[in-house]
Amino acid sequence: MPSKVFVGNLDFNTTKSEVQNLFSEIGEIRDVYLPMDRQSGRPRGFAFVEFASDEDAAKAIEKFNGYQLSGRALRVNAAEDRPRTGGGGRPGGYGGGGARPSYGGDFSGGGDFGGGGDYGGGGGYGGGGGGKAKGSRRNIRGKKRSL
Repeated sequence: MPSKVFVGNLDFNTTKSEVQNLFSEIGEIRDVYLPMDRQSGRPRGFAFVEFASDEDAAKAIEKFNGYQLSGRALRVNAAEDRPRTGGGGRPGGYGGGGARPSYGGDFSGGGDFGGGGDYGGGGGYGGGGGGKAKGSRRNIRGKKRSL
């Protein structure tokens, strides 16, 4: 049964191979994941190390929590499996508030591309998630016209 540990407080110049070499002292490593910042391309300052066994992961936590690497005390603990949520973390799409006329000609706020108004807010082309299911907001414009 593989076991993952979270390694925090890494120096931003730390490489994947440095992390792998350090933690391979404990036992067999299945994977090392060092997330990169999208804008700068640099590491984000943390990593996940997956060991072949729970015992090796426990040893790594015990040995390397507080360990000094590049002048920084590492924070090592068991990684928590977080369930993946649907559609990314950026709410809204092309819209975003403001009083814009929708196709109906009124100033209901938000317009037609998300961010409120006719579609219930946050949705639009960019996702949004949270709140009510989309089924409860479908065809609202048609329902308004039939009134």
